[in-house]
Amino acid sequence: MGAVVKELLKFKLLDLSPYIKPAEERPPEALKVYDVNGQYMADIETPIHFYEPVRPDLIRRAYLSALSARFQPKGVYEGAGKEHSCESFGVGLGIARIPRYKGHLWPRGCFAPNTRGGRRAHPPRPEKKLHEEINWKEKNLAIRSAIAATAYKSWVAARGHMVEKVPSLPLVVSGDAEKIAKAKEAKKLFEVLGLWPDVERAAEGVKIRAGKGKMRGRRYKEPKSVLVVVSELDVPLISAVRNFPGVDVVPVNHLNMLVLAPGGVPGRLTLWTATAVERLKGLFL
Repeated sequence: MGAVVKELLKFKLLDLSPYIKPAEERPPEALKVYDVNGQYMADIETPIHFYEPVRPDLIRRAYLSALSARFQPKGVYEGAGKEHSCESFGVGLGIARIPRYKGHLWPRGCFAPNTRGGRRAHPPRPEKKLHEEINWKEKNLAIRSAIAATAYKSWVAARGHMVEKVPSLPLVVSGDAEKIAKAKEAKKLFEVLGLWPDVERAAEGVKIRAGKGKMRGRRYKEPKSVLVVVSELDVPLISAVRNFPGVDVVPVNHLNMLVLAPGGVPGRLTLWTATAVERLKGLFL
């Protein structure tokens, strides 16, 4: 059968072009850097992280590991439902043989599961292991893979981000952007870089949560929008953009799977500062 296909391809009688997926372009060797007005100003060397193959399976595993690390162990008090003086009346009385309170002719049941005030049959145990552990080399590989996914428009668009007006990916802005301290100036930066339509998409997608979570401090569900990566933890840009709908801002040395691939899905729309890209070169290797 394979020989027949080869002969058909040789004489161009079999067209496989609709079934061949074109290979994605590699990130450029030099990244374009834009100033705060959206104008091209220089090139910087592309960190090796952006050339890592995108591994959705590994990214998903590392995301679940990072998510489960935040779970808090929970359990019940060991003596709950078992601190009463109770005893079964035995057989021959026509009633269930469960333990009962002492001191009354027909006292209610206690101690046993499925009785009022009794212990739970299978309570949650605080010693249960909740964290899905992962090797540190595997975690760093997953982080590099998630960083590489931010460089491909196909991966970013597949997450639902608006990338039509974004000039290039990875999107890098000059280090002067970290000095922006006003939300008005940060909005102007997002507009000239083509990121503001994605923030508006997130704002339109904010919905009230269904269920009792509304009463437990998580009333609204908000889509994820732009991720802003800065160089330090105390730059003014953090306070300028942190209240934009769906926008997260994080120092480059604090990058993790929860912000790079929310929900375990790679390809988040990311804005890098030039100083953050320089610091990235020595991290997660």
